[in-house]
Amino acid sequence: MASNSSLLCFFFCFLFLCQVSFAQIFERQQFWQRLKHQQQHRALRSKTECQIERLNAQEPNRRFESEAGVVEFWDATQEQFECAGIQAVRHEIRRKGLLLPYYSNTPQLIYIVQGSGVHSAVFPGCAETFETESSQSKFVSRRSLDRHQKVRRFQAGDILALPAGVTHWTYNDGEEPIISVSLIDTSNDANQLDLTFRKFFLAGNPQQGVQQQILGRQQQEASQYGRRGSEQEKGGNMLSGFEAEILSEAFNVDVEIIRKLQEQAPERGIIVQAENLRFLLPEEKEEQEEEEREWYSKRGIPLNGLEETFCTMKLRENIGRPTRSDVYNPRGGRISTVNSNTLPVLNWLQLSAERGTVYSNAIVAPHWNMNAHSIIYIIRGSGRFQVVGNAGKSVFDDDVRQGQLIVVPQNFAIVKKAGEQGLDYIAFKTNDNAMISPLAGRLSAIRAMPEEVLMNSYQISRQEAKSLKYNRDELSIFGPGARSSKQYA
Repeated sequence: MASNSSLLCFFFCFLFLCQVSFAQIFERQQFWQRLKHQQQHRALRSKTECQIERLNAQEPNRRFESEAGVVEFWDATQEQFECAGIQAVRHEIRRKGLLLPYYSNTPQLIYIVQGSGVHSAVFPGCAETFETESSQSKFVSRRSLDRHQKVRRFQAGDILALPAGVTHWTYNDGEEPIISVSLIDTSNDANQLDLTFRKFFLAGNPQQGVQQQILGRQQQEASQYGRRGSEQEKGGNMLSGFEAEILSEAFNVDVEIIRKLQEQAPERGIIVQAENLRFLLPEEKEEQEEEEREWYSKRGIPLNGLEETFCTMKLRENIGRPTRSDVYNPRGGRISTVNSNTLPVLNWLQLSAERGTVYSNAIVAPHWNMNAHSIIYIIRGSGRFQVVGNAGKSVFDDDVRQGQLIVVPQNFAIVKKAGEQGLDYIAFKTNDNAMISPLAGRLSAIRAMPEEVLMNSYQISRQEAKSLKYNRDELSIFGPGARSSKQYA
């Protein structure tokens, strides 16, 4: 009996050790996979060149009108954009405007500057967890129910994360225009093409100028060749390139329906008027992951792991609310950040963002980005930026204003000072956990050094070294004036 007990005890101990070992192996595999992913990401981004002599704060230089909105592009051929391996786009979607469904070859990080609306990211293989009744559903059978994937509501201050290759559309059901600015990470490892941003529209007939800008010149030139070159030159959505008869067979619908999908008026553009677009959205508190779990449980469908991670992935985080601030100084302003710790999908996209509100004449501590490029868009107000390169040479020293965008390459040092009306900005970062190193303030590199190192490095007295280290006791945002009070730490 004692022998059996000893054997049973040994068996359970063996199982426990095996579980611990497998858990450690799994954790190590995850660590190495993540490290490999980051190395591939850096390898692709290193293909860009960063011989920066001068930076410029720029506004969009190309503008295309649509039926219900405007799309604007920054010049992607500028040296600073090529260095960071990114592009930038600004959309204005007017009331009742629908940004037509599309997917792209790159991840996108979108900041909602103004307005509110709904959007959807269609993930392949995921279930249709939302049901919408038609206007006559009370008098007909259940076949009138429209089933579709999750529709998400957004508002000003939200960050929206969109993976590459995922179909996305946006609708403005609010009262004011939606204004958004998008970071396009063309050097992300998810992009297996070249460093050209491409939007693949599933509907509409984009203007030729828009196609040239967002589909790339190489694709435009390539479209002149092929079996049916004359038709390809017309452009249009992705369906227009197929033969109507083949699509009719694939969808099992009449060929005339396919021709309607292919032959759409080019003057409508990529943002069209949609007066009768209606959705049944759950309350805000019901838009969490529990909603999808209840949907499956009511139908007796077991969760297979895919729905628990991929299909219910959170794509939105609001960083515009004052209560969301990570750093706050009542004399200086506030800063909010979103990274892969607060929005896990960013680990997949390898992107993050920082939202700053700087009060009148306050200063954001001079710092450099340790592991990312920073793409800064001015949301409101004005101020003065100074950027210094690796040779100690100033590459930017000028005023910035609302609507402008500037790229600050990795390790270039920057200081921001707000104007009289204050300054609001959004900074996109090309790393899912971007880190900064301040030059001044409580957490600065200068303060972390011994006094003797500062004295010998700068040939200053001990008292001057103490002043250099301790005269600023704030964190990231400094109040206006020659010196700050330590009470605002």
